[in-house]
Amino acid sequence: MMYAVNYSSVISTGVTEADPAWPTSECQHGWEYDFTDVPYPSIATELNWVCQQDTLPSLATAIFFCGAIVGGLLFGWVADHFGRIPALIGTNLTGFIAGVATAFSTSFWQFAACRFFVGLAFDNCFTMMYILVLEYVGPSWRTFVANMSIALFFSIAATLLPWIAYYTANWQYLCILTSLPLLVAVFIPWIVPESARWLVSQGRVDEAVVIMKRFEKINKKNVDPKLYQQLKETCQRQAQEEKENKKYSVLDLFRTPRLRKITCLLIVIWMAVSLLFDGHVRQVGNLGLDLFITFTIASATELPADTLLTFTLDVWGRRWYACGSMVFSGLFSLLSSSTDPGKLSAGLAIMGRFLANISYNIGLQYAAEVLPTVVRAQGVAFIHIMGYVASILSPFIVYLNVISTKLPLIVLGIIGILGGILCLFLPETLGEDLPQTLQDGEDFGKDQKFLEFPCCGK
Repeated sequence: MMYAVNYSSVISTGVTEADPAWPTSECQHGWEYDFTDVPYPSIATELNWVCQQDTLPSLATAIFFCGAIVGGLLFGWVADHFGRIPALIGTNLTGFIAGVATAFSTSFWQFAACRFFVGLAFDNCFTMMYILVLEYVGPSWRTFVANMSIALFFSIAATLLPWIAYYTANWQYLCILTSLPLLVAVFIPWIVPESARWLVSQGRVDEAVVIMKRFEKINKKNVDPKLYQQLKETCQRQAQEEKENKKYSVLDLFRTPRLRKITCLLIVIWMAVSLLFDGHVRQVGNLGLDLFITFTIASATELPADTLLTFTLDVWGRRWYACGSMVFSGLFSLLSSSTDPGKLSAGLAIMGRFLANISYNIGLQYAAEVLPTVVRAQGVAFIHIMGYVASILSPFIVYLNVISTKLPLIVLGIIGILGGILCLFLPETLGEDLPQTLQDGEDFGKDQKFLEFPCCGK
């Protein structure tokens, strides 16, 4: 707002200070922007999302996560009904088209619509591949493959991202450049085989065997044809069992008291983890140091976090590890909020991000191990969707910075500590047979003691 007076006349009368009683109007001559921290225009500066419109970036991010909720349901359904490969191609192409379209947005609602469709692809563009790989890898290698793939590829890409933005110095080009890699998905059918597990669940056993024979040649192994026949017979029995299991739904998780409590805990904990992780990612810009360097350092914490997790998760177990990483992430967040903006505050916040990375990756694996097989896929999808719902709030938590620079980290700290404490009320899964039926899920962990710590024995 500006004072609606004739400044020349006011100055000529000798008045040098404004009178709050003067009439006001909206600014008439536009704005000048400080490009010291980010040395190039953004869509927010081009469309003047400031003053009364300064909440529009946070609103656009919230709309993005609404797209993620719809995408989780849509592409999860596609993956279960048409296969992992069609879902993988669909989600990546959606992200590519919407990402490129974002560069041509000329209004808030055009931008928000594009971000909604990019949100459809968010998470799904890599979790479909994540699921497909896990369905091929044996149990002893799952923790290694799941965490090291994220540690290497996610970390490298995330640390490169701010410098791509810095040297591109154009938000439209950045949208296009970060969307182009998703186009690789069109080559997926010629490179990556469909999930044999999914084919078996659909009764397409012969197709699964063809894929296994391809692996036989790739690995230069000779497999006895009798084993393939045994595999077919086993797969046919499994397909029949899975066909019978389709009568179950996610609602069955809430029908018995103990399983209902575990499910509710998993939902609340995953919502807390999602808020903690996404909040720390967005809080980087408020740490008072160079945005590009701070973002790079914070993103680089993913590699040591996932590497540490890979070699310790199957030793220390899930429950206390999840609790400790979340609680200490919260404590570092609170310590960061108690210091003045600068290197110390940023260092403490980055430690909080490091621990949030660990808790996020534990959470990815935890729910899949606790929920019974008959509703595992539906239950995990539902829990992740609730995480997207929570993530809608993360940009508004960071927006609290306009009230006080300490508020976002205080909120994240409280969320981390409370979420970590709740982890202790979940059963430990390390070394346990995973639950198959709903009754198994109800009884799972009943014989465990609260203070059991896997690496120290019972």
